[in-house]
Amino acid sequence: MTETAVQIEKVRGPWADVWAQFRKHKGAMAALVMLGGLAVFCLLGPLVWRIDPNFIESDTVKMFKMRNQGPSLAHPLGTDQLGRDMLARMMFGGRISLAVGMVAMLVAIFIGTTVGVLAGYFRRLDGVLMRLTDLFLALPLLPLLLVMMFLFRDTVAGILGPRLGTFLLIVMAIGLTSWMQAARVVRGEVLALKEREFVLAARSIGTPSRRIITRHILPNVLSPVLVAATLGIAAAIITESVLSFLGLGFPPDFPTWGRLLYDGIAEIRTYPERVIWPGLAISLTVLSVNYIGDGLRDALDPRIRGR
Repeated sequence: MTETAVQIEKVRGPWADVWAQFRKHKGAMAALVMLGGLAVFCLLGPLVWRIDPNFIESDTVKMFKMRNQGPSLAHPLGTDQLGRDMLARMMFGGRISLAVGMVAMLVAIFIGTTVGVLAGYFRRLDGVLMRLTDLFLALPLLPLLLVMMFLFRDTVAGILGPRLGTFLLIVMAIGLTSWMQAARVVRGEVLALKEREFVLAARSIGTPSRRIITRHILPNVLSPVLVAATLGIAAAIITESVLSFLGLGFPPDFPTWGRLLYDGIAEIRTYPERVIWPGLAISLTVLSVNYIGDGLRDALDPRIRGR
């Protein structure tokens, strides 16, 4: 190895090693490209395809002519039962589905990491917080989500508006019922870390617990948290799609991929593409996120890195 290569190796930080290992995972790299393509389609696509996803022709005769059209240059994915452009609705719906997945994941990871760190570091809190975690794990989550949406959707929508209210309610409902796995993983990591030499040394010189947690514990539990976060995005997108498919998600004029599935299921035999496109988008997104999670798990594992 030349002197220049040795210097580069010394300068390269741990995240460069993680990226180098991640690139070796062909499935994860393909998934990253796929997820990036879907994100570009949803976020930048409307800048090119400027049709309003909720536009309905005011002229009744024209509206009837626009209904249920097949793919064409004017409408590459066709139109729905009200003459709305399906490509524009797919782009707009993807924004909402991805946003729900990201924000719900952040809520779940924040709660799970907080509970896991407190339970693992403070022995007196361990029993109470783990029994609370077991209680949430024992709850039937989908029926609980359906009840929450049924009871609070109209109230929250009346205060914040139907769109913002439904978004916040779905995000909080998914986040509050999805943190348990992250909490148990983080707790296990913290139980092992708090007996390590650097933590014991920091404790012996009188370092406050808050500083030990923020400086020594949290940076070292980042790896399992990142993996749990990627898997949490996939779970949140599926959950939102299920709620919308059951008719308890977003309103009809605020399409998500799950809502498009719900709207198309009534005419699945006549116009199967109404279900195929949103279903394919959900499947590709969830599959991509899961593969990225697998790649991150391997890349962040020091026993595998460098092979």
